[in-house]
Amino acid sequence: MGEPDPDGDAAWPELPLPAWQETYATLHMWMQVVGKIRLRLSPMLNHWWQVPLYVTARGLTTSPMPYGARFVQIDFDFLDHRLRIDASDGARRQVALMPRSVADFHAELMAALHSLGIEVRIWTMPVEVPDPTPFEHDHAHAAYDAAAVQRFWRVLLQAERRLQVFRARFLGKCSPVHFFWGSFDLAVTRFSGRRAPVHPGVPGVPDAMVREAYSHELSSCGFWPGGGPVPMPAFYSYAYPEPPGFRAASLRTASAYYSPDLGEFILPYDAVRHAREPGRMLLDFCQETYEAAAELGHWDRAALERTAPVS
Repeated sequence: MGEPDPDGDAAWPELPLPAWQETYATLHMWMQVVGKIRLRLSPMLNHWWQVPLYVTARGLTTSPMPYGARFVQIDFDFLDHRLRIDASDGARRQVALMPRSVADFHAELMAALHSLGIEVRIWTMPVEVPDPTPFEHDHAHAAYDAAAVQRFWRVLLQAERRLQVFRARFLGKCSPVHFFWGSFDLAVTRFSGRRAPVHPGVPGVPDAMVREAYSHELSSCGFWPGGGPVPMPAFYSYAYPEPPGFRAASLRTASAYYSPDLGEFILPYDAVRHAREPGRMLLDFCQETYEAAAELGHWDRAALERTAPVS
């Protein structure tokens, strides 16, 4: 029989931003609560790689986090719509994913951790969003459309599949494929191996955090549900520092364009899901935008890339 077609219609569901905007905003805040717990418990890694979540066969996970002699892991299960908290001594707690405020979610999660003997103090102010409200006072965000959340996760699965292939083509320093809960995007980042100029900063994000994240030359691509100047789900690609001529690079990928507002190339998700070969289109977009960054930035491509093909 062989494997199912990974590019079938069900694999690339529709995800119009207006249809789940309120749920998206609530889920973003819930993930920030969990992400800040991961930040608090995990040892520092370069580029803040101890911060992101990871795609799983059921949702997203923190991966195991040390707490004294034990480990604890927090998983978003988007099939059963539960937040699962597992400790390495076998203890488990669950928090229902349903229409509920950020304040309620935060309180129940912290109570669940306390019942496991895990005490974690986090900074409760959200990041990378306009007009943030501390988690414990946020009663405005309280939507949860389970079907929309599951569609979002299924898009992440397909993006993960292709970004892992793209990552495998690179021999140099490269990030995992991981989900940043601050910016709410799935990303993979390649590095040239050279230091980058000091980053000028990002509004709403501490300079020290930004400068660590962008300490070395990079080319990054990923998936974002959209917002602001991109009112739709989209794949993106950018370089830091952006080499001269990058934004004017001619791309073969249909529908891709450069957004001056974001400083990134954008490929609308709908263009991918309606393509004859969605996975190939996404891989081509990642590859050619990387090549533009590497060529114009004078990366040592012969030393950094695999010569043998990777499917």
